Amino acid sequence: MLVSHESPISMLEASRKYNDYDYALVHLFEKYPEYYNFFKVSLTLGREVLLDNSIFELGEAFDTKKFAEYVEELKPTYYVVPDVLEDSQATISSFHKFCLSYPNLSGLKIGVVQGTTYQELVDCYNYMSEHADYIAISFDYSWYQTIACSNTDCKLQRQMKGRKQFINMLIQDGIWNESKPHHLLGCSFAQEFTDYKHVYGIRSLDTSNPVVAGIVGERYLKGIGLQHKPSVMLANLIKDDVTSEQREDILYNTAEFKKLL
Repeated sequence: MLVSHESPISMLEASRKYNDYDYALVHLFEKYPEYYNFFKVSLTLGREVLLDNSIFELGEAFDTKKFAEYVEELKPTYYVVPDVLEDSQATISSFHKFCLSYPNLSGLKIGVVQGTTYQELVDCYNYMSEHADYIAISFDYSWYQTIACSNTDCKLQRQMKGRKQFINMLIQDGIWNESKPHHLLGCSFAQEFTDYKHVYGIRSLDTSNPVVAGIVGERYLKGIGLQHKPSVMLANLIKDDVTSEQREDILYNTAEFKKLL
């Protein structure tokens, strides 16, 4: 799996050494020109760039028209078509309308699976399997809290186990399209990714987990990662000047994350 860890602006240059591709949050472009320019340079260096619509950070997808303009201007390798959190039909409609409105954008279209029930998620998955170039599955669907989890599991454990079970259900039900690339959006615990070694079709993932952990002074446990999750979003740390100690913790954590794969 190709890995990218969102990083503060002060760590972007160094991030090319621990990231397999570069992951951009569109809502940060206008406020931080240096952030946008980093991804422009990455593309000239031949690196892959994924442009996200920032729905996790904003609670709703970034303005569609502005997003399309940034896609046209940046020309990322692939981009996440605006979706609607936990709403299968609205996400399908958003994807359809976006493709009709902006048919000539360069880059591969990533369609995010959304829904509140297994059937809704399957319906959205099947649509993206047919129409998107790339399929993305999130780490935090509320549905994960309801499926085959121990009563002793916390919310984060249920998210981790839930996505694994969702993928296994798609495979067992003959729905999983292993010929199409899949992207795993975010994570609760890094140890989740030890379980996908034999799942065909998962091409990439993104998570700021090891970077945020390093910034708050926490180091991964070998072979495990963290057993809790820092609550702060990387986007809120984007302008932090990373100290030498934080930098060492980030480099250590990202190296340990790779070993989990």
